[in-house]
Formats: sequence, structure tokens, C-alpha cells
Amino acid sequence: MISTEIDRGLGADLAADLAATALSMARMFAAGATMWSIAPSWQPHAQHIAVEFVHPVIVGKRALPAVALTGPELVDVVRVSVRAGDIVIAVADADDPDVRSVMRRSPAWGATTIWIGSGERPPAGAADHVLWLDDPDPRAPATGAFVLLYHLLWELTHVCFEHPGLLKPTEECTEEVCITCSDEGRLGEVLAESAQGSARVRTAEGVETVSTMLVDPIASGDLVLVHAGMAISRVGDS
Repeated sequence: MISTEIDRGLGADLAADLAATALSMARMFAAGATMWSIAPSWQPHAQHIAVEFVHPVIVGKRALPAVALTGPELVDVVRVSVRAGDIVIAVADADDPDVRSVMRRSPAWGATTIWIGSGERPPAGAADHVLWLDDPDPRAPATGAFVLLYHLLWELTHVCFEHPGLLKPTEECTEEVCITCSDEGRLGEVLAESAQGSARVRTAEGVETVSTMLVDPIASGDLVLVHAGMAISRVGDS
């Protein structure tokens, strides 16, 4: 019934995106994730999302760890807050500079990203999950449409909790493989200016020291692609 109503009101594609996002969130919450919500231009949305997940209005539903992050220097605030395995959810236009930066860096922090918005869409791959209303009306954030999206996201996440079999993590490959060949390019955020051909870099697997001979000089905050213990290229805004 829920799926039918969502499909009727929001369209099949968005309904499918909501279901996939909710399943991903349920699995991450079950594994111990905290959700961090941001909405630079519409802070009440960030606060509403956090309250929605922390204080369920239906008896018997789980309270889920969620925190709204607001204020200036938002990228820095998210950086020091999020940990590998966490969730970052944003409500913003596709051109919001803070959200674009957070979304670009989140893979290096090991976080799964969700982007809610309307109008012009962000570039493909800008977030792990994009929940978008193709409505260019600038009044969309105040019409309740965004509220509907994250209310449905909350409800569908709890529907997933009712089916424990869905929450099991996918099985990882345990076959022996060449470490070098299997080390695909991973996004890393530089923690400090490189020195003597190496730098400390934060990736989804933690903080590691990598060779920077191919990309020097690099500075704190730069994004690089890490392969086999080496920063092999810089990652630009695109």
C-alpha cells in the first residue's frame, strides 16, 4: 500500500530511489551509523530531519542516532563530526557550494551521502543517493514537498527494520587476490602539506601515509586518488 501511494504521488523513479535509499540507511543504522543532516540555506530542514529520526512519533519505533549540523564553516564541522560508516544527508540546491564540497569529500571520510533537492539536478554521481523533485519553482523548499520526502524516508527505513533479513550485510569476496591489482583508486583527503615526498591522507579505511611524488606539491584539504600506497592524481571540482 505504501509503495503504491508513493508511486502514485511522486512517480515510479523517485519511489524506487526512496526505497533503495531507505534500505541502505536501515543497513547502515543497523551497523551502528550516525546520520548527520545539513541544509545550509534551509536550516530548519536539517533540524527537522534529525528530530524525525531521533524522536519517532509511532510507539515501538526505534530512536535512531541523528544530528543536525548548522552554522558557518559547515564543511569543517562535517569533517570533524563524520566517521567511516556514517550517513550524511543534505537538503540543498544542486549549486550549493558547501553541500557540493561535503558530497565530494564524503567518500574519503567513508560516509554514505543522500542529497534531497529540486530543480536542476546535481551531476551524475554527486551523491550515493539523490532524491530529486524536477520542479524549478524556488518555493519548493517551503511547500512541504521536502518534508514529505524525508518523512517517507523515515517510514520506509523502519519498514526495512521489520524485515531483519534485509539488514544483513552483503557478503564480501574472501578469495586471495593480488593486493596491488585489487587496490582500486580510492578517494583521499590530504590532512597536511606534503613533506619529503609523502603526506598523511584520510580515506574511508582510515588515516594513512602515502607517497606524493606524482602529485607534489599538495596541501591540506586537497583531494587525491590513492592507489597501492601512492597518490596518483589530484581530484578536481568536477
